[in-house]
Amino acid sequence: MSQPTSGMNLHGAVDLSALAQQPGSNGPAAPAGGGTGGAVPGELVVSVTEETFGEVVQRSTTVPVLVNLTSARSGASGQLTPVLEKLAREYGGKFQLANVDADTSPQIAGAFQVQSVPTVVALIGGRPAPLFQGAYPEEQLRQVLDEVLRLAAQAGVTGVLQPSGEDQDGPDEEPAEPPLPPLHAEALAAIERGDLDGAEDAYRRALKENPGDDDAHAALLQVQLIRRVEGRDPEEVLAAASDAPASDVDAHLAAADVEATTGQFGAAFERLLAAVRATAGDERERVRVRIVELFEIAGQNHPDVGPARRNLASALY
Repeated sequence: MSQPTSGMNLHGAVDLSALAQQPGSNGPAAPAGGGTGGAVPGELVVSVTEETFGEVVQRSTTVPVLVNLTSARSGASGQLTPVLEKLAREYGGKFQLANVDADTSPQIAGAFQVQSVPTVVALIGGRPAPLFQGAYPEEQLRQVLDEVLRLAAQAGVTGVLQPSGEDQDGPDEEPAEPPLPPLHAEALAAIERGDLDGAEDAYRRALKENPGDDDAHAALLQVQLIRRVEGRDPEEVLAAASDAPASDVDAHLAAADVEATTGQFGAAFERLLAAVRATAGDERERVRVRIVELFEIAGQNHPDVGPARRNLASALY
C-alpha cells in the first residue's frame, strides 16, 4: 500500500492542456489562485470521461477536485471509491470527487502517468498534485484531504459546492441506506479508528452467529490482509521476491499480499500459481490456502479469478 505524497505542490510534470480542451470544455483552465470562496453550483461526486474532463479542470479553479482513477478489474478500487464518496458528502462540498474509469478513459490515465489503480490526484486551479495509489484507511484519507484543502486555500481555491436541488436551508435528504448488521457496523467502526483486532473480533463473532455470512468472511480476510502488509515496505517486499526462487513460499506470499492490496490481483495469482507448481506438501498447501483467500477478497466477478481458479486446479491435479 503506497504512502501519500508528502510536500504536495502544484508544479508537477503532468500536462493537462489537451484534455482540458476536449469537446465539452469551456476553454483552457485558469491558473491556480483564480478561484473565489462562496457557493458554487455542482455535484459532490461526478463520473468523468475524456469528453467531460475539461469541465473538471475548469471546476478546479473554484473548488479543489479529487480525481479518482479506477478500474472494475481492481478490487482495491472497489474498496476505496465508496469511502471517498462518503467523505465527499461528509466534507459538504469543500471538494469534488471525480471518478474516472481508467480502462475507458486511457487518455486521462496517460496524462496522469498512472501505473496502477486506484490512483488519486488532486486538481487545484487546473494543476495536478499526485496523492497516492491503492486503497487507504479512512483516517489517513482524512489527513490527505485536509492537506489538499490547506493547499487549495493557499492557492485561493476556496469555493464550496452546492448540488442541484439544494437550497440555503441545506441539502435534500438522500434515501436512507439499509443499516448494516450490528456486528458489521462494529467492525467498520473499529477499522475506521485503526483497531484491526477489534474489527477481526467483530467479524469472527458475526461468522459464529451466521457461518454462511459471506460478506463477513470476505471482510475478515481483508482485515487479515491489511494486518499482514501493515508496516512493511512494499518495494522491499517485491524486490526480495524478484530475487527469490518460486519455491521460496514466504517471499512470494508476502509479495502477493502487496500486489493484492494495490489491486494487482492478476499478478498476485500468477505469482502464487508459480509457487504452487514449484512446491509440494505443506508448503504447497500454504500457497493454495492463500490464493483461495485472495479469490474471495477479489470477488467472483473479478476477471482474473476464473482463469486463475482453472489454472490452480490444473496445477494441483
